[in-house]
Amino acid sequence: MPPKPWPTGLAMQCEPLVRRVLAPNPSPYTYTGTQTYIVGAGEQVAVIDPGPNDAAHIAAILAAVGDARICAIMCTHTHRDHSPAAAPLSAQTGAPIVGCAPLVIDSDLPRADEAFDPTYAPDRVLEDGEAMTGPGWTLRAVHTPGHTSNHLCFALEESGALFTGDHVMGWSTSVVIPPDGDMGHYMKSLERLQARDDRVYYSAHGDPIEKPRQLVRGMIGHRRQRENQILRLLGEGARPVPDFIPHMYKGLDPRLHKAAEMSVMAHLLDLEKRGMVGRDGEVWQTA
Repeated sequence: MPPKPWPTGLAMQCEPLVRRVLAPNPSPYTYTGTQTYIVGAGEQVAVIDPGPNDAAHIAAILAAVGDARICAIMCTHTHRDHSPAAAPLSAQTGAPIVGCAPLVIDSDLPRADEAFDPTYAPDRVLEDGEAMTGPGWTLRAVHTPGHTSNHLCFALEESGALFTGDHVMGWSTSVVIPPDGDMGHYMKSLERLQARDDRVYYSAHGDPIEKPRQLVRGMIGHRRQRENQILRLLGEGARPVPDFIPHMYKGLDPRLHKAAEMSVMAHLLDLEKRGMVGRDGEVWQTA
């Protein structure tokens, strides 16, 4: 964590068309908090990832917007640190909620549903390639499933910036939690970003990413390294998911053990789909 004070509640200028406001929700999963972005420099602006339903944060967004009109409240996905402020912000301003689809979990596998926002109700769902426009700005949706099945990034065409939500972050790799999070989809989404030529990434957590293709290349390599670790450990013997963690995540904050287990599980499920591993109950083994 960077030293305090953090710029919580302050409007920070990132570039001529982009400002960010840090929400007061720091945690092991959100770093210093969720970063809400305001796009536009004229009479109409968009708000990306309005964040948690926190009165002080919503007031800070409105103060940063000033006399401009919010013409779109845009959400990359529906985790509770990203989208719950959309409904109250829409109620106060009349702005439509657009962006990702509501999350639909199409599985009976166990998961922690409390991580998601049940209040999210978009007025318009953006399909891949669709855009929202305002005076001097265009935000185009880029479908990036993996962290969640409904995850979108938004490309600011006028400046070459990409708002990456939790898909690519400026402080940590993204957690992929089954059954909705899918490692195979996540890797394909990373490869899609690797093929783009965005100038800078603005993620929901952490600093701007000034060398995005270099970072994404490293992230792809990191995930492949994790996959190879799993296969090597299974080559030494069958084991349940918790037994992977001491070997793969040495010195990990105990608060993040469950997230690490879910990430290993995501890799195992992807390897299982590819016919490389199998399981007997909760014990995994090479196929």
